[in-house]
Amino acid sequence: MNLLSLKKLLNKVRVELKQKEEVKEETQKNMRRATRLAKQAILLIHQRKLEEARKSLKETERLFSTLTKLAQKYPELFYSGIVSAAFQEYTEAQVLFHLVEKGQFIGPQEIDVPLIDYVLGLADVIGELRRRALDMLRKGDVKIAEKCLETMEEIFSELTAMDDAYMLIPGLRRKCDVARHVIETTRGEITIESRRASLERSIRKLEKAITMK
Repeated sequence: MNLLSLKKLLNKVRVELKQKEEVKEETQKNMRRATRLAKQAILLIHQRKLEEARKSLKETERLFSTLTKLAQKYPELFYSGIVSAAFQEYTEAQVLFHLVEKGQFIGPQEIDVPLIDYVLGLADVIGELRRRALDMLRKGDVKIAEKCLETMEEIFSELTAMDDAYMLIPGLRRKCDVARHVIETTRGEITIESRRASLERSIRKLEKAITMK
């Protein structure tokens, strides 16, 4: 190999590395946007603006679709922390959206999310359900708050029953430890509010009975 051909070869390598770096930077930019959109969707869900939340999720989905196409040429794009974080946030938003809108879970294949990121995002849904439960308690809707608690407990139970996967997914144990505390705290708050509401109903019945005499 002469010097001229080596120079051409290395120049080609330089160009390809530069293109790869540009793609990486664009991917990071898109994944930060995807994370922001997913967070925005969660906020909109809590505000009961489901149509606006749906639009944010659609835009997030478009960004992931672009990532998937790029990853065919640069598969390593899928293995960065910022991409994983975006997938987890997206999972959290999608699961919460379907629970609020339809009362059912959505799986990783349906939203095209890697399995590990789906599981970690699902664990975070517990915190958002607590937030929804507290919102419902403030509105006086104990039944929906109790349903949120029931779903929180179901997610926690299924995650901790995953046997080996529970031990092998990085970060899952820590998230479940946090979730256990969140569930216990939420259960106590709902119990107190439920008893208070029951006492108020009993007092109203007694007052009504006295008035009718």
